Amino acid sequence: MLNRVHPRDDAYDAAMHQRLRDLGLTIGVLPTGPDNSIADVHGVSVGHCTVIQDAPATLRTGVTVVNTRPPELRDQLCYGATFSFNGNGEMTGTQWLAESGLLLGPVAITNTHQIGMVRDAVVAEIINRQPATEWCLPVVGETYDGFLNDIGAFGLTTGHVRHAIADADRVRGDGEPRVAQGNVGGGTGMICHGFKGGVGSSSRVVDVAGRRCTVGVLVQANYGDRRQLRLDGVPVGAHIGADEIPLPTDPSTADAGSIIIIVATDAPLVADQCARLAKRATVGLARVGGVGGNGSGDLFLAFSTHNRVPPGGDGPFEVETLGSTAMTPLFNATAEAVEESIWNALVAADTMTGYLGRTVHRVRHDRLVDVVYRAARHL
Repeated sequence: MLNRVHPRDDAYDAAMHQRLRDLGLTIGVLPTGPDNSIADVHGVSVGHCTVIQDAPATLRTGVTVVNTRPPELRDQLCYGATFSFNGNGEMTGTQWLAESGLLLGPVAITNTHQIGMVRDAVVAEIINRQPATEWCLPVVGETYDGFLNDIGAFGLTTGHVRHAIADADRVRGDGEPRVAQGNVGGGTGMICHGFKGGVGSSSRVVDVAGRRCTVGVLVQANYGDRRQLRLDGVPVGAHIGADEIPLPTDPSTADAGSIIIIVATDAPLVADQCARLAKRATVGLARVGGVGGNGSGDLFLAFSTHNRVPPGGDGPFEVETLGSTAMTPLFNATAEAVEESIWNALVAADTMTGYLGRTVHRVRHDRLVDVVYRAARHL
């Protein structure tokens, strides 16, 4: 078994480093952070454990972990909230998050059948880090990878979760992307708009109420109909049909997938404002072509790292928050970052063959560029 926590083969590294902007294509008008990823939000980090195995079971799966705080602040809670665009999916810990507005990281994403095991492993790691912890309800989301992964083999272990957590804590080397994307972690076996999907990330920087704020997004993209796929308004999916790049499934089942979207910001928000931000992830998803189909679990989480909320205690304590009229720039940033994150997942992903010999093809970069440039010449 190969647990690709830090892949090092040249072909795989090349795919991991590809982003939409590497193809000369951009989305939106707002500037990005230095890494153009969710890790541009100070204190947020991402780790993966990618499991590729051919025997005895065919595994194409993994775990992705998002740290909401740096190590020295791990006991501090964040204000956060979730939004369910379509609820055919699962995200643990959301009832208490809705009740309290408080989030304790790390957050994890994995495959549908092992969300419970991953949740338990995250609890164990939180207690291991902070032995005084008496209880916790971590947030863990899932999307279904059973087309490429033998999901019924239950191939992930608590060791894989610990690997992903350790990877999120690892200090990155020079020139190494702070967030690996594509066929990695929880996104290893995922499909997006009939192409190979996976993990994608992006960020935006905006001026809000006299301060610079960053919005970072990470998606696990496993949803969508090829015919609805768009890039910055260009109907890419209508131009790259199944006769050119085969579809993995019947188009009539194209809504039978999911997307998890995590939005992080350093803007001073409280829980109800995080809920408003989480809803705006829907705008970015819709721009790419996601409609929240009946079979899709489209679950979004937003959190703010600005306020440091102490665990327990009666308070009072001071928090800082924006006025409601200052939220619009953050809404715009979220929509743009979600849209580009999904496209980064598509561009970074590579063709994969997995369970029962099934193959899902990547979107061809040259063909993508050609379609977009041809559309631009006709504007």
